[in-house]
Amino acid sequence: MATSAMSEKRVVLLCGDYAEDYEVMVPFQALLAYGISVDAVCPGKKAGETCRTAIHQLSGHQTYTEIRGHNFTLNASFEDIDHTKYDGLVIAGGRAPEYLAMDAFVLNMVRNFVNSGKPVASICHGQLILAAAGAVGGLKCTGFPAVGPTLIAAGALWIEPDTLAACVVDGNIITAATYIGHPEFIRLFVKALGGTISKSNKRILFLCGDYMEDYEVTVPFQSLQALGCHVDAVCPKKKAGDLCPTAVHDFEGDQTYSEKPGHDFTLTANFEDIDASSYDALVIPGGRAPEYLALDGKVIDIAKHFMESEKPVASICHGQQILAAAGVLKVKCTAYPAVKLNVVLAGATWLEPEPIDRCFSHGNLVTGAAWPGHPEFISQLMDLLGIKVSF
Repeated sequence: MATSAMSEKRVVLLCGDYAEDYEVMVPFQALLAYGISVDAVCPGKKAGETCRTAIHQLSGHQTYTEIRGHNFTLNASFEDIDHTKYDGLVIAGGRAPEYLAMDAFVLNMVRNFVNSGKPVASICHGQLILAAAGAVGGLKCTGFPAVGPTLIAAGALWIEPDTLAACVVDGNIITAATYIGHPEFIRLFVKALGGTISKSNKRILFLCGDYMEDYEVTVPFQSLQALGCHVDAVCPKKKAGDLCPTAVHDFEGDQTYSEKPGHDFTLTANFEDIDASSYDALVIPGGRAPEYLALDGKVIDIAKHFMESEKPVASICHGQQILAAAGVLKVKCTAYPAVKLNVVLAGATWLEPEPIDRCFSHGNLVTGAAWPGHPEFISQLMDLLGIKVSF
């Protein structure tokens, strides 16, 4: 992406069926946005095939719950991976590592990365693969608490996570407890690849609502946090610590997107206390939330403030419904195709999102059509903010 110096850094993301939804997509799209080439692979599958994912979260029971997540599309073939042509490896968590840890080819690939001294970043249950590969002996590492006994048996110096955001680095191995720790996990991996992040001392506001699209809030939110930005998420009539349910919108062969329940997203600030003038940029996720948020007067005032002040605004998918209602779309922009009517009636010049991951910048506004465009969406916002990742 344009936000990074020409690094030619290449990494592998190891996936499998029922890997945790966030733990594949957030690092995948964040690293792409930073200008790093990422090949996502799964044994027995080729580029263009999909892995089903799982949404795991703690919901008051004695262990996490699981529901179906998005379908994750692989962009490379496992059998073509040659570790000598890559600079690092990321291992996603979820349930996939349980069976991937039994695959001799997976274990051989992991050993090759570890023994080469290249950065290996593993999260949650991914450390089961490191243990099976004999790669944790004598090393400090953490993980989801339930994998602790296995790692101890494999000779690791287990670090009990004090929070589920905990990360540990020992040599070339980076481990994290859960996706809650993604910002530090991704930042540590970028640093291990030799990356430096500059001009990221920005304050960014997210306008959230119930049933916003799951990826469209968390991928940019954690990607910007990983860069070192201060990011606040607010929702009308809610306070810091409150939850917004999200929606998984996916493309599964029907005439429109399907919807499944997503993760619960935790807000970080009180909506009533927000001073829009104290922020450098605004992000508006899509999903179903924007259609009702567009009826809220203070939401409209916030959108108007950022557009009229010519501060960077990044809006994706159905998020442009809010900008249309605010009367600030007298620009060239795109959106989810079904939102074209709102956008054109608001006076905008419609830009066709062909393909669906196409994003556009016009003045202070970045618009995207859907979550597949996140790498470009985040990268273009970084450009407007002056944030750079260099190698």
